[in-house]
Amino acid sequence: MRLEAATSSGPKGNPLMANPSIAAIDVGTTKVCTIVAEVASQRELRILGVGVGPSAGLSKGMVDNIHAAIEAISSSVERAERASGTRIMSAHVGIAGPHVSSMNSRGIVAIADPRNPITEADIHRALESARIVNVPNNREVLHVLPRYYVVDGQDHVVDPQGMYGSRLDVETHVVTSSTAAMNNLVQCVEGAGVRVDSLVLEPLASAEAVVDSEELQQGVALIDIGGGTTDLCVYVNGAVVHTAVLPVGGTHMTRDLVVALRVPQPAAERAKREYGHAIPSLVDEAEEVEVDAFGSDGRKMVSRRLMAEVLQARTEEMLELVLAEIRRGADPEMLSAGVVITGGAASLPGIDILAEEVLSLPARIGRPRHLAGLSDILHDPAYATSVGLLRWSLKEQAIMFRSTPGPIAPLGGLLKRVAHLMRVVLPQ
Repeated sequence: MRLEAATSSGPKGNPLMANPSIAAIDVGTTKVCTIVAEVASQRELRILGVGVGPSAGLSKGMVDNIHAAIEAISSSVERAERASGTRIMSAHVGIAGPHVSSMNSRGIVAIADPRNPITEADIHRALESARIVNVPNNREVLHVLPRYYVVDGQDHVVDPQGMYGSRLDVETHVVTSSTAAMNNLVQCVEGAGVRVDSLVLEPLASAEAVVDSEELQQGVALIDIGGGTTDLCVYVNGAVVHTAVLPVGGTHMTRDLVVALRVPQPAAERAKREYGHAIPSLVDEAEEVEVDAFGSDGRKMVSRRLMAEVLQARTEEMLELVLAEIRRGADPEMLSAGVVITGGAASLPGIDILAEEVLSLPARIGRPRHLAGLSDILHDPAYATSVGLLRWSLKEQAIMFRSTPGPIAPLGGLLKRVAHLMRVVLPQ
C-alpha cells in the first residue's frame, strides 16, 4: 500500500523502508476483510488496522452486483482506515471462483554467451517463454509460478542465477482466470477508491499465512473452505503442482441445515457456528438446542446430533471433491505432510478428524501466525487469505502477474480516478 505520507524520502534501494505500510483486501462471498500492516521484522507483520464487514454482490467468489459489492468494499476499507489512522490508496486483492483454472508449462531459452553466468534477465526470459500458453481470448494469465529450473540437463535446480550453461528450462505452474471476472473485481475495488496493486489467487495467499516450509517441502495440500468456494493448492517438493477452486463452501452447509431443520438462514448459520460438529458420534444423542424457526411459535428445539449428521454429509462430499482434485495434480501418497485446512468453515469442530478419515492423510487446522499489533481477531482460520495477501506482497521471487487486467472504459476510469482523488483530498 502507498500512503499519502509515504514518499521517496526513505533510504535508497530499500522500498520497504520508503513505503513501510501495505494493505490487503479479501473480497469473499460472506465477508470483506481489509487489513493494514507494516513490516516489523523479516517474518512478523505488525497489524495497524482491520476492517471486517458483511459481503454483498458476490456469489461463489464472483461479482454479480457491482454496486452492492462497491458499497461492501468501501465499508470494510473505511473501518480499516479508522482503526489504523491511515488512508488506503492501494491494496493487494484476492481472487477466486470456479472461473479459475491451471496448467503446467515449460519455458526454454538459450543463453547468449555461455561464458557468462546466468542472470536475472535470463530467468525472466524463461518465465516469459513459459507464459506463452494457448488460452482463449476471454481468459488471461494470472500467475506464472516457477516449480524448478533445468540448466543444460541438470534437473531440479532451485535458483539458476550465477550458474553457467547454454540452455535454461523452467517448469512452471500457470494460473489463468476469466478476463471478465478479473475486470469486474478490479472495477469494484477501484470503484471504492482503492487502486489494485495485484490480484492474487486466494489459496496461494492462504498458504503463505498458514503453511510452514517443512510442510511445503514434504508435500502438502492447502484446503481453504470459504463461504462460497473451496480453494485448493497442492505443493510437492516445495513447489505448486496444482490449484483449483470448487464452487462449494460453508454456505452450502448452512443451506443444508435450513432444509433439514426448517429454520431461517440466519438461525441455521448461528446454530452451525455455536453447536455444529462434523463427527455425529462425538455429540450427545439426547442433546437438543433451541433455535429460531419458521411457523407460529418462532422457536423450536432441534437435535444437535441431527445437525452433526447433516454437516458430516456435506463436508464428506466436499472432501471427496477435494481428493479428486488432488489426484489430478499429484499422487496423494506424495503428500507426507497431509493437508492444512483453513477458511471460515475450518472452525467447525471435528472437521480435521473427518478430513483424515476421508482423505487418508494427516490433517490440521491452519491459523495465521507471526503477527503483532492489533492481531487478536486475525488468529482465526477465516482470515488466512487476508493475512496471506500481505505476506505474498512481501515475498521476493520471480512471480509474474497482471496487476491491472484488461482495459477499462474511459468513463469508468474517470469515475475511479475521481473516487481515488476524493479519498486523498477529503478528510475522514
